[in-house]
Order: sequence, then structure tokens, then C-alpha cells
Amino acid sequence: MNHVLCGLAANTALPSKLVDRLIAVADADIAADLACRADLSHDQAVVLVSRVEESAVRLAYKGRLTAADIDPAAQPHAALALLNDRARSPEWARLLAADPVVERREKLAACSGLPSDVVEKLAADSDIRVVAELALWTTPEVAARLAGHPHAEVRRAVAANEATPQNVLAALITGEGLAPALQCLVCDREETPFVHDQQCPRLDCDLLPGASCDGTHESAMHDMQEAALRNPATPTEAVVGFADHPSMLLRWALAARPDLPSEVCRRLAVDPTPGVRADLAENPAIDDALIRVLASDRGQDVQRRLAHNPHVPLDVLTRLAGTTRIGATLLPRIAAASPVEVEELAQSPNAAARMLLAQRRDLPAEIRDALATDPDARVVKSIAAHPGLSEAQLRTMVDRHGVRVVTKVAANPDATPALLEDLARHEPSVQKAFRAVARHRNATAPALFACLEDKQARPVAAGHPALPPPVIVELLTDADWQVVEAAAANPSLPLAVMSDLVP
Repeated sequence: MNHVLCGLAANTALPSKLVDRLIAVADADIAADLACRADLSHDQAVVLVSRVEESAVRLAYKGRLTAADIDPAAQPHAALALLNDRARSPEWARLLAADPVVERREKLAACSGLPSDVVEKLAADSDIRVVAELALWTTPEVAARLAGHPHAEVRRAVAANEATPQNVLAALITGEGLAPALQCLVCDREETPFVHDQQCPRLDCDLLPGASCDGTHESAMHDMQEAALRNPATPTEAVVGFADHPSMLLRWALAARPDLPSEVCRRLAVDPTPGVRADLAENPAIDDALIRVLASDRGQDVQRRLAHNPHVPLDVLTRLAGTTRIGATLLPRIAAASPVEVEELAQSPNAAARMLLAQRRDLPAEIRDALATDPDARVVKSIAAHPGLSEAQLRTMVDRHGVRVVTKVAANPDATPALLEDLARHEPSVQKAFRAVARHRNATAPALFACLEDKQARPVAAGHPALPPPVIVELLTDADWQVVEAAAANPSLPLAVMSDLVP
């Protein structure tokens, strides 16, 4: 791979004439970057496809090619991209439905708006993967018909299709009104009864670990039920009975549904599997009483997930914040807090509550400024990246809290060039801060020089347009290929150098 040319292909300052020259020598790697250029013309896209056929798919998805530019027989992947995106060519669909390559027919089956004769052909395909893919994306009418397909893999796909009618999903999950499936992926290949080895040594085997069939296709039917439980279109009355199912995976799938009755939620709240209770904890279907019960649940991840529930009361949330590693994220309940609640959180004696609020980036100036002077470093770290803070406020944060806030201060969109230079030279140094400085639009050459000394920040800094051109040129021969590509993609790379680099 020529990393210099790949970088140049992504360089936004590369003139159109040099793009033409690069297209003329492009390989698959260079073409991948060229295809992503916002300024690539239609004519250039056509020439690029003639040079590197693989680029046609990306260009088709990006709208750079039209049906007139594609020969579906010679460029089936590009034709599929256009069919999947916007083109509606019955002739192309019929041609691709007869393609000898299974993977292409499978991709075609996922396209919408296919002619009815093509749908019928795909529904009768000799490869079950094609039929299953059709079942996953097809219309309600076709999905309803495929629900009775003799192969369990097709039924599993119908169960996952959100367009499948509710009564059909109910029938799939209960088995009522449908003839039993006759085949599954396991009994297609193995004599039954068979249980697939969890540590299967066969390199060509693609059966899932533990897949089994004793003649009833039990693992396939289990997967079908799980798909239906995860399908929001499956009616509530068809799923509630799974709250006590012996399969942990089915109870787990049920716990995330937002349409659960309160009685089902209460049963899942005492499930022996922590993961089930954790999914339930984040589910907006649970009521205030159950939220307070789960707030005391010490099962793995239950309390953290509860903190992400949009309906968690603020008093519960602030208690959770003091005992649970939530991370630097804006929680849904905090984002939805009313102005009165924002005031209350800002004045809370609980630093954890103030820290959660500080993650918002739309705070009134007076609250933002008050949090910027908070005595707790965790609160200041959370507010440090809030827009609107002055250089003096940001410097005061660093003076008071040092390395604990340096990275977040460096990420503030209003950090000044002078401040960024000082942060890049901060002692002791903070490695993550180098990357934040290197990404900052206000970073200056002196600040970037310091970032170049850090291994992880070096590729980021190499692409910053504030670097002096001689330094960028020097980085084109760096030992790290990521640095080379970033330097070649730097829009401040001199035009004369670009011209010399392109064959």
C-alpha cells in the first residue's frame, strides 16, 4: 500500500487535475479514498470505476453513479448498490436473480421494491440463505406466506421482520396454526440427534456453537422465538408468557421490550440472571416503585443501566451516581430535566448530582459559571468542555485541579491558541491531552510540535493544517504509516509537493 498516495487521495486541497492523475494510477486502496472525496465529479467517478471496478459500490451508494454508468452483468455489486439505494430496474433485478453467485442473490433479496416475479423466484431459490434474506426484508404479504416455509431458518427471518403482520408473529412464537418446520441448518448437514461442539475443530463449519437438532429443530425454533421477542411488532399478549421461560436468553430478550405489563416487569425484576435485570432496569416500561427496588440491586450492571432509564427519579439517580460508575455521559433523565430541576441539581450538596448536570452543554450561563468554580474536581472536569467558558475560567480550572481537568479543558471548543500551547507543555504531562490539543481547531504550531512528541497524538497532529509546510513534508517519510497518511492528507501540504508526489 502506498500510504502517501492514499493520504493524497483524501486531501481536500488536492486540485482536480491532480485527482485525475491519481485516478490514472489508482489501486483498490487509493480508489477507496478517492471515492469518498466530496468534490469528485461524475466524470471522474466513471473513470475511477473503469480503473478500479471495486470502487463502483461505494460510488453508487454515494450517488456519484447513475444506472447509465453501470453494466449489471460486468458490475453486479454496483448494480446491487443502485438497486438497494434508489434505482428500480426490473431488468437488472431479473438478471441478478439468476446470478450463479449466491451472495449476490442474497443481496438482491434485501432490496425493496422488487418486481413480483423476482420476489417469487427468490422465494423459491435453491439456497436457503437467499430465501431467509428475502423473508427478513420483504413485504407483509410475502412475509405471511413465508412464515409457513418448511425451513426453520426462513421462519426465524420472518420472525425478525418488523413488517410481518402481528397475527403471524404471534403464530410463530407460539406455534399455533402453523405446520411444524421440516428442516433446519443442523439437520440439513448432520444426522440427528446432533449437538454442535462448542469447540468445533472443523475450519469449514459455520454452525453456531451449541446448535442442536433432535428432529424438532430445537435450537432453530429457540432462535426464532428470540427474534420474535426482540421484534417490536410482536403483540404483547404473545410474549408475556416468556417471563418464566427456562431459557435465560428468551427472558433476556423479553426484558428489553418497552410494552411489558407491570406484572411481567415485577417477575423479571427477581430473575436470577443479572443481565435480565440490567436490561429491565433501563426499560422505560418499569414504574417508579420497581425503579426504587432495582436501585438496591447489586447485580452486575443493574444500577448503571438503571441510571440510563429516562424515567428514573432524580433522587434515585443522584444516589446511583454516588455509588455507580456511570461514566462521562449525558444521561437521558438529566437531558430532560426541567429548568427548575436544573436549578435544584446545580445547588445540590451532592457532588455526584452536580457532576451529572455538568454534562449538559446547554446550561444557562450563570449555572455553567457556578459549576466551573465547583470545589469538586469531578464536577469541574464534567463542565470543562462546555462552550462559552472564558480563557480565564479555563485557566483557573487547571490551576486548581491540575492534571484531573487538563484533557477536558483542552477539548473545550473555545480554548484559545495560547491556552492550548500551555496545556501541551503542562507539567506533569497528560497523554490524552496531547490528542485533544492535536484535534483542536485553534491549535498552533508550537502546541502541535509538543503533540508530535507523543506517539498516539502524532498521527492526529500530522494532519492539522496549522503545522508549518516544511514539517508536514518531513513527516511524509515518518516510520509510522498513520503519520505518513495524515501528513499527505494535510490540506497545508504545498501544492508543488503534491504535484511531485503524484505520478
